[in-house]
Amino acid sequence: MRFDEPAETNPIDQLKVIGQPLSRIDGPLKTTGRAPYAYERHDVAPNAAYGYVVGSAIAKGRIRSLNVEEVQKASGVLTVVTAENAGALGQGNFNFAKLLCGPEIQHYHQALAVVVAETFEQARSAASLLRIDYGPERGSYDLEEVKDTGRPAQITSGPGDSSVGDFAGAFAAAAMKFDETYRTPDEAHAMMEPHATTAAWDGDRLTVWTSNQMVDWGRSELARTLGMPKENVRLVSPFIGGGFGAKLFLRSDALLAALGARAVQRPVKVALQRALVINNTVHRPATIQRIRIGTTASGEITAIAHESWSGNLPGGKPEAAVQQTRYLYAGEHRLTATRLALLDLPEGNAMRAPGEAPGMMALEVAIDEMAEKLKLDPIEFRLKNDTHYVPDNPVRPVSPDPQSIADREKPEPNKRPFSQRRLAECFRVGAEQFDWQKRSATPRQVREGRWFIGIGTAAAFRNNQLTKSAARVRLDGQGVITVETDMTDIGTGSYTIIAQTAAEMMGVPVEKVVVRLGDSMFPVSAGSGGQWGGNCSTAGVYAACVKLRELLAQKFGANSADVQFTDGLVKAGNRSASLAQLAGDAGVVAEDAIEFANLRDSYQQSTFGAHFVEVGVDVATGETRIRRMLAVCASGRILNPKTARSQVIGAMTMGAGAALMEDLVVDKRFGFFVNHDLASYEVPVHADIPHQDVVFLDETDPVSSPMKAKGLAELGICGVGAAVANAIYNATGVRIRDYPITLDKLLENLPELS
Repeated sequence: MRFDEPAETNPIDQLKVIGQPLSRIDGPLKTTGRAPYAYERHDVAPNAAYGYVVGSAIAKGRIRSLNVEEVQKASGVLTVVTAENAGALGQGNFNFAKLLCGPEIQHYHQALAVVVAETFEQARSAASLLRIDYGPERGSYDLEEVKDTGRPAQITSGPGDSSVGDFAGAFAAAAMKFDETYRTPDEAHAMMEPHATTAAWDGDRLTVWTSNQMVDWGRSELARTLGMPKENVRLVSPFIGGGFGAKLFLRSDALLAALGARAVQRPVKVALQRALVINNTVHRPATIQRIRIGTTASGEITAIAHESWSGNLPGGKPEAAVQQTRYLYAGEHRLTATRLALLDLPEGNAMRAPGEAPGMMALEVAIDEMAEKLKLDPIEFRLKNDTHYVPDNPVRPVSPDPQSIADREKPEPNKRPFSQRRLAECFRVGAEQFDWQKRSATPRQVREGRWFIGIGTAAAFRNNQLTKSAARVRLDGQGVITVETDMTDIGTGSYTIIAQTAAEMMGVPVEKVVVRLGDSMFPVSAGSGGQWGGNCSTAGVYAACVKLRELLAQKFGANSADVQFTDGLVKAGNRSASLAQLAGDAGVVAEDAIEFANLRDSYQQSTFGAHFVEVGVDVATGETRIRRMLAVCASGRILNPKTARSQVIGAMTMGAGAALMEDLVVDKRFGFFVNHDLASYEVPVHADIPHQDVVFLDETDPVSSPMKAKGLAELGICGVGAAVANAIYNATGVRIRDYPITLDKLLENLPELS
C-alpha cells in the first residue's frame, strides 16, 4: 500500500479499540517472569555453553601478543576465539569500530576475545588467565582539547550545516543580542537488560536469539560481518529489556556468540558484563554548543544561530544537536553548523532522541535567557516567535517551515507547511494547568523553609519520521486473527497497539488477536527507533488488514467498500457471515506493507510539546528536588493513552536524569568511562521523581499515516533538561550552562545564609 494522499475516513476512525487505554497484553508474561529474554532461551538452545567477552585494557594501540595457553588448560574451557582464529570478518554498515579487534585497538573495552566454557563461572575465571601484551599509543579523549579541529559533518537527516538569509549581517544589526555556550556530557543508556545473545548453528544456518531493536538491520549486519547469505541467518528478539538506541545495531555479543557457537558446534550464550555494555557498545556523545540570537527591541527574532561540536571515532557521526533549531522558531536569518572532531573514546551513536535531546538542553535555556534579557515572559517570547505567518509582520519568514528554503535549495521560499503545528496550544494548555501565572518573574523570590522554589518551562520538538513497514495477518477457522511482523517491543507497548489495530480493522475484540513479533521470518517492519515504530508498524498492520478485508469480501461475494466488519461478523445489506465461517479450515492469509511517498516532501512533519517543571533547591546544600512535572504533547492520534503516557513519563524521567545527575566521566589519561556500572552511573530512582502529569492534545494528522498518528516516545525527553535548568534558575538566580546541574556547581553561587 502506497500512502501518497492524506488519509480520509477509515475503519481506524471508529475508535472502538484504538485510542482506548488498554493494559499491555504482554504485561502478565513480564510480571510473572514468563517472557523469555535473549540470555534465558534455555528452551531453544539446550546444552548451551557460555562465552565471556574480554575487552581491551587500553584505548588505543596494538596487541603485541595474545597468549591463550593457560586459558585453554583451565577447567571447562572449550575454546578461545580471537581475531586470529575467527576467520575473515566483514564490516557492517552501522558499526564503525570492529566488533572483534586485533591487532589494532580502536577504543577501550573493544572486544578482543571470547572464552567459551561449560559454565559462565568457568569462562569468567579462565578469561582472567589471558595474557596480553599491549603496545599503547597516545590517544585523544578530551572534546575541549580537540574542539577546534572539528570538521563539518553530515548528520543522519542530511547536511550538518544550513544557512538561510544573512545571519552575520542580521545579528550585527539586531537591537538585542545573545551569545552563550552550553555543554552536555557523555551519557549512557543504562538499560536493565545487558546486550545478550544465544546463538546456535544448524549446518550452515545460524539462529541468534538476541536483544535487538531492529531485527532486519541486525540480521543483515550479522550476515555481512560473517560473510554468509542473509537468508541463512535468523534473528529472534521478541522481548527486549530496554534499548533506548543502544540496541539498534549489531554489537559484539551477537557476533561473538555466533563465532563461539561455530567453533564448539553447540549453542553458546554471551551477555556483555555491565562495564562492556557502557564502554564496548554505544553512548550519547558529549557536546559543546554555541547559540546566538538577535531580536528587535520588542522581541521578534531576526537572527538565530546554533553551532555544535562533538567527537567520535574515525568513521563515526556527530551528535545532531542543531536539528531542532532549524524548525522550532521564526527568524528570517538562520545558521546551523555541526563540527565533528576525532576522539578515541568508545563509539558515540543513537540514544533516545539523538540530536534533539542534548540540542534542546541548550536551545531552550538560551530562549529563556533571551526572554529575560528582553524582560519578556518566557512563554510570551516563545509564542511571539512561533513560525506561523503573520502578514503584517515582515520580520517573520513567509514559510511556516523556516528551514524550507535551505532544505529545498531554491531561490524562493517554497512555503512548505507543517502538517500540524500546535506548539502554541501546548504552552497555553500547560500554562493554565501548571498555574504558570503564579510564577515569580524575578528569580529567588519564593521560599518555603529551607527550599528556594522555582518554575521553568521549555518547548518539546522532534521530527516525525516515516519508515516502510510490513505485516502478515492470518484468520483461522476459530475467528482468531494472528499478526506477524518483525517489529520489536522494547517496553513501548508494540504488542498492544498492534493488537488494537488488527482488532479495530477486523471488527473483533483484542482477545481474538494474537501478536507475534521480533522474528526475521516475519515481514520486515519499521522496527523500534527514531520514534517511528508505533505509527509505522501499526500502519503496516493496517495495510495488511485492508488486504485481508478485501479477500474476505471476495469470499463473501461483496464489494469491499460495501462491507462492514463488526462483532466478529462480515455484513453487507441484510446478509452476514462470521469471520470463522469465511476462513474455513484453510484460513485466509494476507500480507502487505505501508510505503510512504511524496507527502514526506510536501509537508514538514514534526511533533511538538511543552514541558513544565517545579523544583526546590536547598538554600544551604544546593540539593535540587523536582516537585512537579507536566508534559503537554501534540503528537497525532494517541493509539493507546495508557502506553503513551508510560512512554512520556519514562522520557521525562530520563530528561530529569540528564539535567541533574547523568554524566559518563571520562578518564582523560587512559580513555575510558570511569563510572561504567549501574552503581556509579547515576540515574533517577523513585525518590527523585514526583508524580508526573501528561496531557495529550486531541489531534489527528492525516498526512502522517492511515493511523493519523505520529511518533511520541522521544518527544517526551526533548526539552525536559532545559525546563529543569530554567526552574533552577527561577528558584536560585544561578544559571548553570554545563550539565549536569550538580550541587557543587550551584553552591558557589548561592546567596549567603541569613
